[in-house]
Amino acid sequence: MTNHEKDLQAMQKRVDQFIGQFEEGYFSPLAMMARLTEELGELSREVNHYYGEKPKKTTEKEKLMEEELGDLFFVLITFANSLDIDLSDAFNQSMSKIETRDQNRWTKKK
Repeated sequence: MTNHEKDLQAMQKRVDQFIGQFEEGYFSPLAMMARLTEELGELSREVNHYYGEKPKKTTEKEKLMEEELGDLFFVLITFANSLDIDLSDAFNQSMSKIETRDQNRWTKKK
């Protein structure tokens, strides 16, 4: 097991310990999907403000991309935990697929 896998498992455990202290526990998968979509929308809004044509209103609070990515990542971890999915395994499966499928898709650096 790599250090990154250990880190990810530690993050999943930390989130589980936090959620586990509350009677309500994890939300349903449908509610988790709604939360994930909500956080993705907030990240999209920030990307649009920084890189798009839509400036922030003068009344809008300044947010960092890191904050929005962190929120999105937290919700993704809670979603995975609620479905008993090991994100290290999920990531490794995806990377293996992508590394095989896309290995010759783009121009490699020399």
